[in-house]
Amino acid sequence: MTEAVRYDRDADGVVTLTLDQPGQAANVMNAEYVSAMGAAVDRLERERDEIRGVVLTSAKSTFFAGGDLELLSRVTADNLEEFAGFLTQAKGQLRRLERLGRPVVAAINGSALGGGLEIALACHHRVVLDDPNVNLGFPEVTLGLLPGGGGIVRTVRLLGPQAALPLLVEGTQLRPAAAQKLGLVDELAGGPDEVVAKAREWLDSGAEPVQPWDRPGFMIPGLPPGDPRAYPLLSAAPAMLAKRTHGVYPAPERILAAAVEGAFVDVDTAFEIESRYFLELVISPIAKNMIGTLWFGRNEVRRGPSKPAGYERRPVERLAVLGAGMMGSGIAYTSANAGIDVVLKDVSLAAAEAGRDRIGALLDERIAGGKSTPERRTEVLRRISPTDTDANLAGCDLVIEAVFEDRELKSAVLAMAERMARPDALIASNTSTLPITGLAESVRAPERFVGLHFFSPVHKMPLVEIIRGRLTSDVTLARAFDYVRQIGKVPIVVNDSRGFFTSRVFGTYLTEGIAMVVEGVPPALVENVARKAGLPVGPLAVADEVSLTLVARIRAQEVADLAAEGRAPLDHPAYAVIDRMATELGRPGRSAGAGFYDYPPGGGAKRLWPELAEHFAVGSGDVPEEDVRDRLLFIQSIETLRCLNEGVVRSARDANVGSILGIGFPAWTGGAVQFVEAYGGPAAFAARAKELAARYGERFQPPPIKS
Repeated sequence: MTEAVRYDRDADGVVTLTLDQPGQAANVMNAEYVSAMGAAVDRLERERDEIRGVVLTSAKSTFFAGGDLELLSRVTADNLEEFAGFLTQAKGQLRRLERLGRPVVAAINGSALGGGLEIALACHHRVVLDDPNVNLGFPEVTLGLLPGGGGIVRTVRLLGPQAALPLLVEGTQLRPAAAQKLGLVDELAGGPDEVVAKAREWLDSGAEPVQPWDRPGFMIPGLPPGDPRAYPLLSAAPAMLAKRTHGVYPAPERILAAAVEGAFVDVDTAFEIESRYFLELVISPIAKNMIGTLWFGRNEVRRGPSKPAGYERRPVERLAVLGAGMMGSGIAYTSANAGIDVVLKDVSLAAAEAGRDRIGALLDERIAGGKSTPERRTEVLRRISPTDTDANLAGCDLVIEAVFEDRELKSAVLAMAERMARPDALIASNTSTLPITGLAESVRAPERFVGLHFFSPVHKMPLVEIIRGRLTSDVTLARAFDYVRQIGKVPIVVNDSRGFFTSRVFGTYLTEGIAMVVEGVPPALVENVARKAGLPVGPLAVADEVSLTLVARIRAQEVADLAAEGRAPLDHPAYAVIDRMATELGRPGRSAGAGFYDYPPGGGAKRLWPELAEHFAVGSGDVPEEDVRDRLLFIQSIETLRCLNEGVVRSARDANVGSILGIGFPAWTGGAVQFVEAYGGPAAFAARAKELAARYGERFQPPPIKS
């Protein structure tokens, strides 16, 4: 037997199986694991009469990381039969374990995600370390897959479909206390030693070693046979799911199918159903796209190939955030949550304190949702010092400006910050569009100036775009990269440009949607087709959220800057609409209660402004739905390719990760560059882009596509 599963039997007849794959930071479900677990189960069955119980635990800091995505990414139609045998073997071992006839308890000493939780669910009892860093759940759906090791079948039978389906379909990860409350685990333990001790106590209690679903007369919770009251949820679930996925994400649909179909057959047949749906997904292009970008690409970005070499990690100790609005308070919260002391400055103490109060309200929401504690709230707020006094920036080794998108205002606060902070402090702007090289003129040491573009809401959005100005030094870039990693975000490094990478691409999505309204396309069609394509929010709704006033201000700044350079700005049919909405019509967006949508004052559901077409439609609206969809996707992908060709974004990997995590490009595509391959390859993409250019304008002419 290999060391991947160590087998130790003590004098009391208790066997401890320790998951510990050699040479790896985490245990994964691969051939080595299956071989070792198979040998362990064989021995348990041979020695059953001498065994009183089994404790299953891990020697790693996590319990078990899940499936081996390297292995899964290599599965194709050509080797699917071989992989199916591997899957059957892995699931069969867990089934034999739970039917051993001896009590088996999982001592979960760290996170158990995906396959790790499936292993734990095959045990008769689960004790988990009560630690805020421990997560339990099934994240497979976020990579285009489903829990294929028995997770769907056992979770539905343990919790019932109503509680199980959100966990499975949404990929929710739970802290230990929330998992216990749901019924996913049985006991919490205060420390690693206590996890094993409680596991042994349960074995000593003489519990019956039979899973609930193997007992005579078992009924799935909330689904008694023949009771019509049990079925409304199941009958409504497909429609509810379709509203979220719009058919472009097959994994949630297959999870629902496996859960429902498996609920009406015996457990072993249910395992077969689950496997068939898993095998369908694992070879799908969508799963390949999502795994490639959201796992391998994201992890590679986090490892730091964009960080200049030769610089040791230098954590930030004291941060100043200038501006306590939504963005500034979000940056302050995320940084304080990572253990950094934060000075939160605004024009008045009341405004700064309002920013800290906003952070307190966010922490209250997390406590109510079981994601934080009152003690943690106190700890985070203690690190945040609101102020209106410039002198309080003394001692800060990083300053992030997060004021309005106005060059003169930004220049003034940046110059002040440089004077007041430490002499070697990093000075950063959270600008989303203004070139960093130009803003750097306001500071005396432009080599210490960098762009740090966060996304709203900061506490939810994982990406930070680091923008390197023409004079930004390597050491500054390295320190900025370290800070982004310190606060748990994903950093991509881009070169200076108006709008950089993400804002340039995001802007094309917004303006293309507005252009179609001008052409007479029904606004509801534009919004609905966007969501059907997998975009999280329609372009008109996005424009309202961003604020048309801000968009108009950014546009005006661009026009002024280009005029100063002796250049004429590019025209676009959306610009006149934006200007009229923001000024003449007094409909700047959601914050004002009126934009492309009407927002009822009582907080009711928003609805599209019925007079949009009357004010702006000049075309016939004769645009096929397929063209609406492709225009919204292609325009973003084309702009991404331009950014790649110009060297603004440095790699296709960064572009793919950034487009999904930063601006919501549909994850099923694998990102705005991978979309070229997802569409059918460079030739097919270029041909379709030229069709769109002939019909709708030169902006769709495809740039050269680098292989």
